Amino acid sequence: MDKNELALRLNTLLAEEFEVEAEAITPDANIKSTLMLDSLSLVDMVALIESAFGVSVKGTEAASVQTFGALYDFIYDRMQSK
Repeated sequence: MDKNELALRLNTLLAEEFEVEAEAITPDANIKSTLMLDSLSLVDMVALIESAFGVSVKGTEAASVQTFGALYDFIYDRMQSK
């Protein structure tokens, strides 16, 4: 899976899970404000990512990622290092 496919799949999953418009999820958008995440929904997002992409993510790592573009890079790098 290349990074564009990963981004498209992740955007679709996040839009459905957090009930936001897929168009609002752009590489430069802030994850927490776009998805209206609190600490509990951040855990939900991490679980969704781990399940969908087969990677392990610590909550502290996810909390430090600010934009969707950085999240795509983070997941892609994790997938490549498996």
